[in-house]
Amino acid sequence: MITLSPLRWGKPYESLDHTNVVHFDTGEPIARIGNVGGGIVGKDMRQAHKARETLLQHSTDDLIERCKRAAVLFESADLTVGDSTQSVDQFVHQQSASTGLPEHMCRSNMTKNSFVLSNIDQILDCLTRGLDLSILSRGYGEEGRGVTVSYQCQSPVLGAVLPNNSPGVHTLWLPAIPLQIGLALKPGSQEPWTPYRMVSAFIEAGIPKEAFGLYPGGHDAGGAIMTKTPRSMIFGSAQTVAQHEGNPKVQAHGPGFSKILICDDVVDDWENYLDMMVESVLSNSGRSCINCSGIWASRHTREIAAAIADRIGEVNVLPPSDPDAALAAFTVKAMATGTWSMVEQDLAESGVEDMTAAFGEKLIERDHCAYLRPMVVHANSPDRAVAAKEYMFPFVSVVECPQAEMLKRIGPTLVGTVLTADQSFIDAAGSCVEIDRLNVGPIPTNRLNWLQPHEGNIIEFLFRSRAYQMADLPVAAMTK
Repeated sequence: MITLSPLRWGKPYESLDHTNVVHFDTGEPIARIGNVGGGIVGKDMRQAHKARETLLQHSTDDLIERCKRAAVLFESADLTVGDSTQSVDQFVHQQSASTGLPEHMCRSNMTKNSFVLSNIDQILDCLTRGLDLSILSRGYGEEGRGVTVSYQCQSPVLGAVLPNNSPGVHTLWLPAIPLQIGLALKPGSQEPWTPYRMVSAFIEAGIPKEAFGLYPGGHDAGGAIMTKTPRSMIFGSAQTVAQHEGNPKVQAHGPGFSKILICDDVVDDWENYLDMMVESVLSNSGRSCINCSGIWASRHTREIAAAIADRIGEVNVLPPSDPDAALAAFTVKAMATGTWSMVEQDLAESGVEDMTAAFGEKLIERDHCAYLRPMVVHANSPDRAVAAKEYMFPFVSVVECPQAEMLKRIGPTLVGTVLTADQSFIDAAGSCVEIDRLNVGPIPTNRLNWLQPHEGNIIEFLFRSRAYQMADLPVAAMTK
């Protein structure tokens, strides 16, 4: 059984406290992971400046090339992970076994992470709008027009409290290394695999090991990362996001409430967009913040809901090794049963109809885990509570709403796909502050352009633009 030890600025740490990572369905241990407490994290963060100092010894161009090498290693090589050598197939099997995610989805997320790292130069070029990255290293430089610009790094490391639900979110912290900023990561208790393998790939590619801290542990370890690093990320529920709202030191990632808005000029041809809607709801087992949780239209909403239900209602549980498996397990059974209780409350409200009711039981319980099968519900008004819900399985509300009210009623929307040729509505959607990422036309909500920012620009989060003026010293002062 593989043992994963904490990594304290590149040095493995022999922990006195260990927990087992278990198979989601059998409960059998598949890994042993060492834990640290908040005290150790706090002690290490006092040395965090050294992580940036060691990265500043390498140019950004050099780090970018090493990141590209790390991408290849991450996706294809046998790597040292913990006390073992891990192949790609072992990584996929271990990740699936602990997270309940089907193996083909693990491979897909692995490819996504590798793609971002392979194209990190283009991504950074777009995020900085073509800024010479050496300016970020030096702190100032000529941007053009004879003007000196300055960007002040806000933290020597990026802290992150990582989730268990979807390995795809790890793309968000990858740009820190080529920006010469170290990493202090608390791996998810059920998904330590991606951060451990990625850090191994970084080190194998020649990036200094002193830039990396991996701190598995309890809530106190995560809390210490959040409080002791000047910039950090956290992933969680809507309550987690609300807890950190307005805090410039924390980038909180929670539910996306992503939506598809079908406008009046195209809604009569809604069948043309059925494949796009199904993909948006069902991909990655509905676990991502970019999965569609709401489809809004002024008419034909029951027909739209029924058609989507016919496509996804029959989806059932398959073994994680099956290439057709579309559902991920809830590795904590109580989370599935609790979610199902909330769904039942939603369905009890007048004006809400379960369009997948005819396709059998939705909650599938097993000894150590549970599944929730796909659901499509129809809401006859945005006033229904279910219109503002998002769950961690393929679940979508089809909401009847006049077009004139949509942008006023949709609420926070990470990805908004707008189906219309009405330029006035497109302009209004572009001005709508509730929509983070705007897709105009039949683009599935789950298809991202990685050359664009995702839930905030990491450059703006890690660096502060400021005024910086320089004048020559008088000759007399220079000769003293």
